[in-house]
Amino acid sequence: MTYPSESRIEFPTDFLFGSATSAYQIEGAAQEDGRTPSIWDTFCRTPGKVLGGETGDVAVDHYHRWREDVALMAELGLETYRFSISWPRVQPTGRGPAVQRGLDFYRNLVDELLEKGITPWLTLYHWDLPQELEADPAGAGGGGWPERATAERFADYATLVAEALGDRVEHWTTLNEPWCSAFLGYGSGVHAPGRTDHLAALRAAHHLNLAHGLGSQALRAALPARAKVGISINSASVRAVSDSPEDLDAKRRVEALANGIFEGPLLRGEYGADLIADTAEITDWSFVKDGDLENIHQPLDAIGVNYYTPSLVSAVSPEQEASRRDGHGASEHSPWPGADRVAFHQTPGPVSEMGWTTDASGLYDLLKRFGREAEGVPLYVTENGMACDDKVGADGAVHDPDRIDYLHRHLAAVADARAEGVDVRGYFLWSLLDNFEWAYGYSKRFGAVYVDYETQQRIPKSSARWYADLVRERTLPPVD
Repeated sequence: MTYPSESRIEFPTDFLFGSATSAYQIEGAAQEDGRTPSIWDTFCRTPGKVLGGETGDVAVDHYHRWREDVALMAELGLETYRFSISWPRVQPTGRGPAVQRGLDFYRNLVDELLEKGITPWLTLYHWDLPQELEADPAGAGGGGWPERATAERFADYATLVAEALGDRVEHWTTLNEPWCSAFLGYGSGVHAPGRTDHLAALRAAHHLNLAHGLGSQALRAALPARAKVGISINSASVRAVSDSPEDLDAKRRVEALANGIFEGPLLRGEYGADLIADTAEITDWSFVKDGDLENIHQPLDAIGVNYYTPSLVSAVSPEQEASRRDGHGASEHSPWPGADRVAFHQTPGPVSEMGWTTDASGLYDLLKRFGREAEGVPLYVTENGMACDDKVGADGAVHDPDRIDYLHRHLAAVADARAEGVDVRGYFLWSLLDNFEWAYGYSKRFGAVYVDYETQQRIPKSSARWYADLVRERTLPPVD
């Protein structure tokens, strides 16, 4: 790809600019108004799982400060806001009727957004499964997404939310990044619920797909005809270290498990033969029942593309293989079934505070590929952003030029894809606010708005002001 360097990039007036958050990362109020624990509440209380033993109990107190936060969005000129519903706040056990106090919070939030001229963009699931659904009948872990019943419960939950908010919300997302839910939650165990079982991860991936399909059907049955239903996925932009057959096969393996396991059934109604073969030592896929793939392969009104950094892989060298046989050189639990055949490498270039390379070409590559493989389905960049070491300066401001550069280059990548015919209709900066960053606790800041976690003071960073100018002017200055 190339970046336009001499002319300003213009975005049309119907291109949506927004920002995004998730419930557990910002809401707090973990034990108020009937909310019960999610798997993340439990995970945070498991020693050694979250940096510093931190939790989302308070987070950035959005549950009590939502009017202030919507006013910030309006001040910045945001046109749309992507947020998620806390499943255990609305349906505490994952079964039965909704708690109206929980739904009222979202009713009030949506009404305030609409009052300010901001389009609400609702995500039903951003990783906070009710703990009771994760527990097996004996009360221990063993249920959750590896079980078919969880997909069925999700469809019931989708109906409850649609009936409450369908008259106000037009844009609906079923799941956010199901790859993380399946492979980080059940494969490597670095996300809730913290299980380390490759078979469970593969079962979870399928039942998350099924949840999307059943949930989509439930939404369309309950919502007005104008409503739009989609999903946000974090497909990987994978590169091989070389063109050797071994390295290209490593790339193929990662693409099958990172991308094909979701894109196959979503876009084509099938799991690819290579994925089935690559995982044959783990499962025969008998958990895929008759009718599942038809249920998953629902029409999509939108695909959300979440992107932060590309992946660089190779085949495992003889030295690495020997080291792994000796118990060294690889993490104890990998999210990737068959990871003993693949080595991951640091991609070249500058990195964020997460250690992720800030390479915008991967976003361009993903958008181009979805433009080909999901032709006719509108695309939205539903997450994109950078963690920086943000601090309040002596002038009381927070200056984050690296984030501005990151956003500038990634928006230029979006513009390049659009110029080549890809139907990208919107961009959501991750994130609106600094917040609880999962297993990293509060150590990583992605927000356009700085949050003092002691006082909960909000301070828009330089990047927030830059983004507000972009939204107002609809033009991106030339890349320096």
